[in-house]
Amino acid sequence: MPELPNQGKTRNPVIDPKSEPGEASHDAGLDRYDIAILGELQCDARLSNAELATRIGLSAAPTWRRLRWLEQQGYITGYRAEIDRRRIGLGVLAFVRIDADRNDAEATQALEAAIRALPEVLSCHFISGAGTFEAQVVATDIDAYSRWVRETLFKLPHVKDMHTSFSLGEVKAGQVLPLGHLRGTAS
Repeated sequence: MPELPNQGKTRNPVIDPKSEPGEASHDAGLDRYDIAILGELQCDARLSNAELATRIGLSAAPTWRRLRWLEQQGYITGYRAEIDRRRIGLGVLAFVRIDADRNDAEATQALEAAIRALPEVLSCHFISGAGTFEAQVVATDIDAYSRWVRETLFKLPHVKDMHTSFSLGEVKAGQVLPLGHLRGTAS
């Protein structure tokens, strides 16, 4: 797990005496209001600023400033709707381990760039152990997946081999990240 900036360090916010409670300058790290904003938005990114402010216990103006700061610092990287893949005809979810024919920087970067360009690939990770990459891939059905492998995947640069496992059912889905480890460092 990548380390967050200032993880494990206590935050010493600089409070402007004219500011309202909870409004600190963001000199470094996250405080309890920032963590609350992240938690609320992970559950519902469509919250209005007023509703978000109510939920975290601040007024709208400092909440809005904190939200912009979280975006500018890269804690929040985007907003999107979660779509049920089956409802839009993507019934197959495959986990694909891709072996590269060479494991050098140039070959790896070329294959990474090619994989990033494929809309069927939901996520892909450079992995340890057997294989070079592990990707989550969607397709309408098994036949479409098979065609995609033959016509697209095997034509990518430096692909040596691949191994596929198919999802037989989702046990847990969603991208809500745990935030409990941040609470011990927040002021």
